[in-house]
Amino acid sequence: MQSYEILWRNAAPELEEVLSSFTYDKHVKDLKPIDLYDKTLVLMTKDQSAADVINLDTVKTKILSALKKANTGITDIEIFVGTSASQYISHRAESADDTKIESLPIDPNYTFENFVVGNSNRYLYAAAKAVAEDPGNSYNPLFIYGSSGLGKTHIMHSIANYIKKHSPKKKVLYATCEKFMTDLIENIRSGKAYSQEGKSVRNRYRNVDVLIVDDVQFLSKKQSTQEEFFHTFNELYGANKQIVLSADCEPKEIELLDERLRTRFEGGLKAQVLAPDIETKIAIVQKKAELKKQIIGIDVATFIAENSDDNVRSLEGMLNKVLFFALLHEQRPTLELAMEALKDSAQVDVKETITTSLVIETVCKYYKIKKSDLISKKRNKELVEPRQICAYLMTELMSIPLVTIGQALGGKNYATIIHSRDKVSELIRISDTFATEVNDIKNLILKK
Repeated sequence: MQSYEILWRNAAPELEEVLSSFTYDKHVKDLKPIDLYDKTLVLMTKDQSAADVINLDTVKTKILSALKKANTGITDIEIFVGTSASQYISHRAESADDTKIESLPIDPNYTFENFVVGNSNRYLYAAAKAVAEDPGNSYNPLFIYGSSGLGKTHIMHSIANYIKKHSPKKKVLYATCEKFMTDLIENIRSGKAYSQEGKSVRNRYRNVDVLIVDDVQFLSKKQSTQEEFFHTFNELYGANKQIVLSADCEPKEIELLDERLRTRFEGGLKAQVLAPDIETKIAIVQKKAELKKQIIGIDVATFIAENSDDNVRSLEGMLNKVLFFALLHEQRPTLELAMEALKDSAQVDVKETITTSLVIETVCKYYKIKKSDLISKKRNKELVEPRQICAYLMTELMSIPLVTIGQALGGKNYATIIHSRDKVSELIRISDTFATEVNDIKNLILKK
């Protein structure tokens, strides 16, 4: 005989005392105790009507009172309608399955292999890869932060995909902070927050090996959600389960974030994702084109990269527009086609009257040098500076790729053009005389 069967038998005299004879004989006497968990005694009956009566607040309260008087330690009861303990075991198994992982979809294309690594995200990539390879032991939690559209979601999905592939037995749940909050609010709204069903919802976030939550900045000012998130965090962290979080700012910048959460968010490793530099943006465009089974030239990729903002989604949107335009015209994606496709969306102010030849001729005339010398490979000081000014003015006044500027200046690569542009920008900042010279040349070009 199980201990809980003994407890129920010992409570029988108290039950007969607090319940009416009819209720006890008709509905309670034949109840069979079949399980005990969390101080909750499970009682089985074959009769649904008996279950309905016992679940009435007045009757249930009297039964719990009798169990308390009998010093059983039981604080709650659960009624199961069935004919055998094996039925109950099957029922429990199905109920346990209700707590199965309900992760938001994880994009299979967001992998480490498809993540373009540059100077702006090298640190983040290394941290994420370390977490994916040894979840719960490397850096916990991993807190990723940075502006929207820079690749936070990609790297989080990459972690999830890597773990699912290399450790398939681990339970990975990816959710947004909004999803977490919605589940909590629905739990409270439906009045199930403290019921078994409510516990089941919470367990979906706690019975996992890896919890990945996007956009935790939305915890700001939401005290009830923060409280629930705090307990979820603590339970997972205490069990050495991996936690990965992302936000658009550092934990200390999340407004009205509970100090307990802030210190926990900062207790692992913080990794910032920065805006990509021009080289990384070009590589991203080419990688995304490759994933779409398309081949685009460096000139097209450069044009898209130069005329987009720092948002990676913006890059992909512009690439999609170019690829669609090429499909529409049944052509391959050329520079001319890209310029036509993006003429309304590229961040440029096209001045059709300005050409590379006009810029070069104006600079040569101003410094009294030959065009053939300026576009040559000569490194004379009197040629290098005018050549750099040409590169700077072309980037300022024209909407053409750096590759095209390099070609106009004798075949210079885009890295040289970037250096020239930045060099002239710095000289303008520190030298009023130099700034005046460049401005005079610029005015001459615009007047023509």
